[in-house]
Amino acid sequence: MKAMVLKEFCEIKINEEPQKNIDLPLKDKPLEMVELPDPVPGSREVLVKISACGVCHTELDEIEGRLIPPKFPVVLGHEVVGTIEALGPGVTRLKKGDRVGIAWIYSSCGKCKFCLRGDENLCDQFHGTGLDANGGYAQHMIISEDFAYPIPEIFSDSQAAPLLCAGVIGYRALRLSGIKSGQILGLYGFGASAHIAIQVAKHRGCKVFVFTREGQSHHQNLAKKLGADWVGATGNTPPEKLDAAIDFTPVGEPVREALRVLERGGRVVINAIRKINSIPELEYAKYVWYEKELKSVANVARQDAIEFLPLAAEIGITPEVQEFELEQANQALVLLKQGRIQGAAVLRIP
Repeated sequence: MKAMVLKEFCEIKINEEPQKNIDLPLKDKPLEMVELPDPVPGSREVLVKISACGVCHTELDEIEGRLIPPKFPVVLGHEVVGTIEALGPGVTRLKKGDRVGIAWIYSSCGKCKFCLRGDENLCDQFHGTGLDANGGYAQHMIISEDFAYPIPEIFSDSQAAPLLCAGVIGYRALRLSGIKSGQILGLYGFGASAHIAIQVAKHRGCKVFVFTREGQSHHQNLAKKLGADWVGATGNTPPEKLDAAIDFTPVGEPVREALRVLERGGRVVINAIRKINSIPELEYAKYVWYEKELKSVANVARQDAIEFLPLAAEIGITPEVQEFELEQANQALVLLKQGRIQGAAVLRIP
């Protein structure tokens, strides 16, 4: 099978000016097209013939060494859509020909206190798709039937791909934010995840303020198109304080900014696996006083995908996608790092 693989990570020099770190150039063509043997499904595993795979900031973290795979080479990609081509022994829940999605969670132990209560994302043996196991930048992959999810018919393969990470993790972040109908939600960064989360928040009756990097008019225009009640740059003061905020960015400054404009008793949720740089120093009285909360999102659990995909179909969420061929994965990653993707980038798999 054809696959785009990462053979080594490329460390980047961290700039002393935090906002400029995301402008550092991506290593020239970090992924390489290779031929790999078709994987063979084991007990309770399915072989998925991949048709589309979303492109995520997590891949940049792996390429640049902020998140290091346990072994190289590795096939990246964890927003996977495809059709089941073969079944391993003991598979009972799925059948050949089913269209399924695969998310960031590849597996967990299934036995610890976190797994038993449905928080597989906190399991010590959590394995990430495209990190601990080969992912979706390829023609085939294998996955346990417990971690493959039916895709509602309303979505095309390319539309469904970003729902598997950008959508699912955004849904988890919304839930953890505790936002309620009629309240004001702030979204910092308006890429793949935020442009889906805003559609869920508006469906729930929230007012949404969107903050982007200075000069990102294409992201701001998309936010307005999707119903944002106010749009500005990170560092701006919105017309009203935020009841909750979600930070989708790879840098630290928006966390402090969100706390600055947060209402008393509000919560800021950080939706990132790694930050390129640290959160600037927080003066307690100015940023944290009045029972403000800071909470991180750690991975996703199975229930997030099980709940979100039918909800996305019910709401009629339409992800904005920019499509690339598999061999254009490096180009898509460069554009993603530069903030030049409109909505979500998706690879079409031949």
